[in-house]
Amino acid sequence: MYRKLLVALDHSSASDDLFAQALELAQATQGQLLLVHSLSSEEAGSPSPFSARFDNIYWAPGTEIDVEAWRQSWVRYETESRDRLQKYTATANSLGVAAEFRQLVGPVAAAICKAAQEWGTDLIIVGNRGRTGLTELVLGSVSNAVMHRAPCGVMVIKTGKLSDAETPAIAGVA
Repeated sequence: MYRKLLVALDHSSASDDLFAQALELAQATQGQLLLVHSLSSEEAGSPSPFSARFDNIYWAPGTEIDVEAWRQSWVRYETESRDRLQKYTATANSLGVAAEFRQLVGPVAAAICKAAQEWGTDLIIVGNRGRTGLTELVLGSVSNAVMHRAPCGVMVIKTGKLSDAETPAIAGVA
């Protein structure tokens, strides 16, 4: 039975649903939750100096970057992430599920797998938006990378809805 459930969360609205489903599973199995988020330039909306835009600061190769403004953006990003993890943890604990959180730094899939190994995780729960083809190639697929590197079982839960541009066309389906 799955007793130690690691839940990989991000800044998307889909994390609320992913957390709710993981909490339900933890309650059913009398399991514990480890809620993780990796601070990474890979995440949409992160204040990476390699992003196209952050906090009204534009950066292009060969131009200067306002390091102090970037640092302030990063601190906000880090704080918002920690606050969200603390909220989820408090909710789980108030419902009788032992929960803790870790805020990680680095490439998302690698950080998740490392945390799973260190904590002795039985099951990693990760969301997937269903990107395929070029969109997956360009944006990557954390869930796919985790499935291939994980030291334990992985449950991938469909989260969010793809935009029409991201939805793959299926022949014969209108």
